Amino acid sequence: MPYFSRLTDIVTCNLTEILSTAENPAVTLREILDEMEEGLSSARRVAKTSLTNRDRLQQEIDNHTQQIQHWLQEARTQLTAGNESVARDALMRKVEVEDLVDGLRPELEAASSTWKNMLRIQKALEARHAEAVRRLAELTGSEPEVRLESETAVHAMSQAEEEKRSEVEAELEALRRQLGN
Repeated sequence: MPYFSRLTDIVTCNLTEILSTAENPAVTLREILDEMEEGLSSARRVAKTSLTNRDRLQQEIDNHTQQIQHWLQEARTQLTAGNESVARDALMRKVEVEDLVDGLRPELEAASSTWKNMLRIQKALEARHAEAVRRLAELTGSEPEVRLESETAVHAMSQAEEEKRSEVEAELEALRRQLGN
């Protein structure tokens, strides 16, 4: 039986409440961990796709911005040479490309926003997953096996763990400085 229908359900769930009504909390927690791992995998895929989209759109805007400069320079060159009609055509092309860039900018902002949102959700999912792993270890007395779909997921998980450790170490060092240790 699925416990969650959306990624945000995982983030906002109350494990204590779910486990208090479970017939077998360890089995329930393993099922929840499976769903969390699927959710993490999905969040990572969406984050990667939105990052790719953001980068592609940024590259496209950069290329078009260069075209705008090209058409402006072409208009100057043609006007200097006395070719007003050709200069006008170059400026028309410049305006067309500017309109295209104006249309792409909101798409870039949306892709960037989606990427940032998915990273935020991914971090929250990782925190919930870590909590569920801890709870299962408390219930069973042993660390549960984490099943990941691919080598990429394994790398992402270990990278996330390393980032978390670095963050904790930095915070610990800041606390030491505050306490004068």
